[in-house]
Formats: sequence, structure tokens, C-alpha cells
Amino acid sequence: MFERSAHLFIDFEFTMPEGKNNPIGFFPEIIEVGWILVKDDKVIDQYTSYVKPEAFPVLTSRCRKFLNINNAHVNQGISFEELVILLKKVNSEKPAIVTWGNNDMKVLSQNCQNHGFKMPLTGKQIDLSIEYKRFFGDKNQTGLWKAVQQYGNAGNGKQHRALDDAINTYHIFRLVEQDKRYLDNHESTTIGDIIDFSTLLNELK
Repeated sequence: MFERSAHLFIDFEFTMPEGKNNPIGFFPEIIEVGWILVKDDKVIDQYTSYVKPEAFPVLTSRCRKFLNINNAHVNQGISFEELVILLKKVNSEKPAIVTWGNNDMKVLSQNCQNHGFKMPLTGKQIDLSIEYKRFFGDKNQTGLWKAVQQYGNAGNGKQHRALDDAINTYHIFRLVEQDKRYLDNHESTTIGDIIDFSTLLNELK
């Protein structure tokens, strides 16, 4: 299925402001992480945790409602520094980083800059939503759970839960790779495949 290399399917959930206008100094902070690490088409590591926000520790009502996360959840989470340490360990496998959309890596990079850390994930970044869009020729990018449903699946777990979204990203990746291989190996249909010429000639006699 995969090339002989590691792939890290990862998802983050972030804080969000109450309204459209961000408060002074606001930036989205990671408050939940979920990933699965796959090597040679086998899951070799899986992890999920809440992450404590530091710059804006009190979650807005919009954030709580949208993500179904409250301060009691995130206050029990790991610190951002601990998250960076864990990601550095995963990075030792030199995985390609697979996300649905590009916001996850952007927010991780911004959080690292604001906390004075180097980016812990250094592998090739794959935005699967773009790959999906190109493969199916869609004009617009498709949401993860819509893509899952388009493949005839109700989805694993709950939407906007980091580990569930990471697992669903992995499932979509596998399905798209299967379809790519099928199209690459499938011979083009000829007119001879469509029409039985021997039957046609008998009918003309």
C-alpha cells in the first residue's frame, strides 16, 4: 500500500476568538492533538491528549460550543512544551506529515515561534485535502467528513476530535492510494471489450 517509509497522520484542534475580530495579540493555540504513525502500512504508534493553552487560557464560548471542549478538559492536558518533546520523538522516524488542510502545520509553526521552539516535525508535508481535490477534479476543497461520506463511510468517532480526525485522514489516504493504483494498472477499455464481433457477424449473415 505505502512506500517503505513512515507517515504521520496528525490533527490539531485550536482555540478561537469569540467573534470575527481577534483580540489584541490573539493567536490560535493548540488545545488537542491526535495522531497515528504508520510504517509499512502498519500503525506503530497512536496518541491523543488535550493541551493546555497559555496565552489565552480561558476558552471562549464559541470554542467550547464548536469543539465540545471545556476548560476542565484542557486544564488536565499536557503543556505545549511537552507536546513539542513528543513530536520530536515521533520525528525520529522521519515520517511524511499528512494532514487534512494546511491549518494544522501553520498553527503548529506559529505556536512554536510564539513559545520559542523550533518546528519539531521536519518531514515532507502532504495536504490530503488538496490531493483529494486533484484526484477527483473537484472545484472546491472538500471537508474531511464529507470526503469520508463520499467513500460510503459514516466516519470514525466524532467530528472535530483530534484522534478521530487523524484516523479518518488515514482511511481516506489508503482509499485514495488504492484508487490511484487501480487507475495506474487498469488497461483502457477497447471497442473489442464492448462489442462481441463474432456475435455481430453471425447476426449479419
